[in-house]
Amino acid sequence: MESIQILDAKKHVGETVQIGAWVANKRSSGKIAFLQLRDGTAYFQGIVVKTEVGEEVFQLAKNLNQETAVLVTGEIREDSRSKFGYEIGISGIEVVGESHEYPITPKEHGTDFLMDHRHLWLRSSKQHAIMQIRNEVIRATYEFFNNNGFIKIDPPILTGSAPEGTTDLFETNYFDQKAYLSQSGQLYMEAAAMAFGKVFSFGPTFRAEKSKTRRHLIEFWMIEPEMAFMHQEESLEVQEQYVAFLVQSVLDNCDYALDVLGRDRAILEKYTKLPFPRISYDDAVELLQKNGFEDIQWGDDFGSPHETFIANSFDQPVFILNYPKAIKPFYMKPHPTRDDVVICADMIAPEGYGEIIGGSERATDYEFLLEQIRNHGLDENEYSWYLDLRKYGSVPHTGFGLGLERTVTWLSGIEHVREAIPFPRLLNRIYP
Repeated sequence: MESIQILDAKKHVGETVQIGAWVANKRSSGKIAFLQLRDGTAYFQGIVVKTEVGEEVFQLAKNLNQETAVLVTGEIREDSRSKFGYEIGISGIEVVGESHEYPITPKEHGTDFLMDHRHLWLRSSKQHAIMQIRNEVIRATYEFFNNNGFIKIDPPILTGSAPEGTTDLFETNYFDQKAYLSQSGQLYMEAAAMAFGKVFSFGPTFRAEKSKTRRHLIEFWMIEPEMAFMHQEESLEVQEQYVAFLVQSVLDNCDYALDVLGRDRAILEKYTKLPFPRISYDDAVELLQKNGFEDIQWGDDFGSPHETFIANSFDQPVFILNYPKAIKPFYMKPHPTRDDVVICADMIAPEGYGEIIGGSERATDYEFLLEQIRNHGLDENEYSWYLDLRKYGSVPHTGFGLGLERTVTWLSGIEHVREAIPFPRLLNRIYP
């Protein structure tokens, strides 16, 4: 007898197999017991008929507690009534690990309760589906960049300075000096691009930002490509191709997860059409002011309501180009004809999910960059290695960072970014 996973049931219709699973839920009706089974790949139903298995097995099935681990034996059958499409007619059950008084019962629970039990909440069908989409975004990310000539480089997590000059850093002792948990690998990726041409990183980043919005995490994962001999317009093309590739990969490979989440595929399909629209920061401010956002003035950064309105005006991911220099980091290249904006772009996701990509062309002039570092009150000695990149063969280069959790939140169609990471770190939460 072959042991299989639930996801592979379609390959074994009519065969008797064994599956290791947990009992997610159960119900009985007279002489039939229905077990909702999960094994980490999918959920499906097991049917136990008393007249076919006998009294002992039937009573065992009826008395299984939620989240009891079992080995079930039975025949795989098609099931046109379920979204999954298959079920198992159970002939035998072996209890592997008992479960008693499982805390997350099939009823509504408060957010704090679920977050306190995140280690168990991950077992639920919705959370399982979100993690499947997260996994697909990660897999597709490697495929996209590997297929397009990028090399993966891993920047350090412990750094001696702040890439964006912010104070929202986690400080730690590094023997006899201060160090910080990385808020971005970008500066190191610029060095890597000068060595390898096209590079990308994928790793954790940390922001000690005291924010409680549904878009913010303290610890999150970033994909940060950097490209030598490339200008901003070329980078925008890479960005939109990458995002469209992620959307298409989820559509192609996450059918079951999208069904569980009730995500409309037709909506996602719209996000694979290129090119994505572009709007300048200047025009975005004007658009907002003409539509009731009198609070926004030129020079202000956009908040969640502003980004949502702009995105909804296009019904697709949209690039906002060339923000004011005063609200962007020191390393961005100045605009060739204006001294008040820099060459940069944020990609805003539709449906109210906000910024998922931030990117720019990088400044290449040594003296300009040195002046920027000084103007931002940064220690030029800490950035001497970064300035070296402008001394030894400086070239036009550009890059961007995509936030994994915000992207997964958007593609999943869920409300809060905390569900897009297995164990979220929030302002007042570091458990479990």
